[in-house]
Amino acid sequence: MNIKTLLTAAMMAAALLTTAGCAVSRGQETVGAYVDDAGITTLVKSRMAESKAVSASSISVETLNGVVMLSGFAKSSSEKAAAESIARGVNNVKSVRNEIAVRP
Repeated sequence: MNIKTLLTAAMMAAALLTTAGCAVSRGQETVGAYVDDAGITTLVKSRMAESKAVSASSISVETLNGVVMLSGFAKSSSEKAAAESIARGVNNVKSVRNEIAVRP
């Protein structure tokens, strides 16, 4: 196993363990929906961390009922587009709201 795989697995496990305790507090109907959203968020973040086209530390990811919201800053419009493309490529994502601002 390489370090990226281990890091991705650790990030996913940490996110799932820390978010399950406050389930159904954001207006979702079930605990399962909350866990699905947490998994989507974690997967989007980990794929951005693996990507050389996106600075994952500058972009925030939130998911609610399968809708992914991207915010933060990108260095270029191509980085903004790459972040959106990564989010759209994750299973169970219904739509993506790309609110990333491009810094000059």
